[in-house]
Amino acid sequence: MSPEYAMGGTFLEKSDVYSFGVLLLEIISSKKNTNLDYPGQHLNLLAYAWHLWCEGRGLDLMDAATANAFSALEVMRCIQVGLLCTQDHTIDRPNMSIVVLMLNGESELSPPKQPAYIFQRLLAHQVQSQEGSIRSMNTITITTVEGR
Repeated sequence: MSPEYAMGGTFLEKSDVYSFGVLLLEIISSKKNTNLDYPGQHLNLLAYAWHLWCEGRGLDLMDAATANAFSALEVMRCIQVGLLCTQDHTIDRPNMSIVVLMLNGESELSPPKQPAYIFQRLLAHQVQSQEGSIRSMNTITITTVEGR
């Protein structure tokens, strides 16, 4: 689900581009975006793909069962297109005609920016532990009873 739809209920043409990018990464990895068994502190496929991309290990995203069936260059191109499609701001996402050109190798690929929803488990755990430690020192409760 694109950030603009999740946060504001706005559905645009580029929302489909975002979904296509997620689908492309799911096909390459043979995993769902919402799967919770990614290595490290990653909550979703986008976070994991972005982490591998930044470390120069994009091919590690590929499903081992299909690793020898495709050219490494084509897989890296598809991962880059997937990350470009999942950019946070709609203006940074390509339109679908450009995506087709990129996948065919007929268009230049710009470097992707960090996609939305890159949350990590460690951060979520820290927030939860901080919430547990915040307690009110005030033991007074004021209740006002009103009739109907």
